[in-house]
Amino acid sequence: MKFRAQRAQIALLLTPGLAIFALFTVYPIIRLFWMSLCDMSFASMLEQPFAGLANYREVFRDPTFWTVFVNSLVYTAVTVPGQMALGLFIAILLSGIKRFSVTFRVINYLPVVTSWVIASLVFRYIFNTEGLLNYFLWKVLGVTSGNIRWLDTRWSGLAVAMTSGALRLPVVLMFLWKNLGFCLIIFLAALQQVPQDLYEAAEIDGCGAWKKFLNVTLPGIRGTVLFVLIELTIGGFNVFTSIKMITGGKPAHQTDTLLTWMYYKAFSTGKFGYAAALSFVMALTLGLLAIVQFRAMKSRDE
Repeated sequence: MKFRAQRAQIALLLTPGLAIFALFTVYPIIRLFWMSLCDMSFASMLEQPFAGLANYREVFRDPTFWTVFVNSLVYTAVTVPGQMALGLFIAILLSGIKRFSVTFRVINYLPVVTSWVIASLVFRYIFNTEGLLNYFLWKVLGVTSGNIRWLDTRWSGLAVAMTSGALRLPVVLMFLWKNLGFCLIIFLAALQQVPQDLYEAAEIDGCGAWKKFLNVTLPGIRGTVLFVLIELTIGGFNVFTSIKMITGGKPAHQTDTLLTWMYYKAFSTGKFGYAAALSFVMALTLGLLAIVQFRAMKSRDE
């Protein structure tokens, strides 16, 4: 009887949370999947005729989809390693600082809590054709013969990492600046959990700083590296505000990403079925990337 009473009490405590989860998470996912199978638009909002896989076929046959898909891939491939490398590097530096360590951590974390809208407006002002950066490059330093149109073309003259032309330098720089503090704090916490005895043993064996990093630090924070990698990958594919505020997808959706293109198709053209199908394509892509990342880290452990 006591065991049954405990089970009833547990069920009673779990019911409100499970009900909220089912109402606001499970049901919307099921409803969205049904929408992806229907010809749902402003004109057919009430009827919602069944269309099968027609929306998915339209997504994969759409040349703009492949443009924004490559944009999202390149954006993620550039920003994620950059954030992780810089975040880990600064975390290692800060872990060895005793004085003013809290101050440095707060300074580096401030961009994370800054509004995406405000940050996007600031970066748009800096990289505008008549903006602050062009003023210094042309009028003050004289290193250019005129204003560089950072936000008017798909290509960026100084974006060496963006040689595929998928996105522009301002958006990438903003993402690196905005989320660097997140990586730093996570890596800093992980570094503090690595036993100091391992570093002392490595030093006795004659290991230098680089060998200690490869053989002690990285194995000690491998789980954290995987966590940050997956989180940043999801964040890279979900970029929206900075693209919307800085470039607006111009020119001709050449700088759109999956999320901004999905928003455009849903609320500008009214093709909700297409947008719903695109959301599941995006979710499947992220799931496959997460599996690859898990297996890659697991193979290294073995």
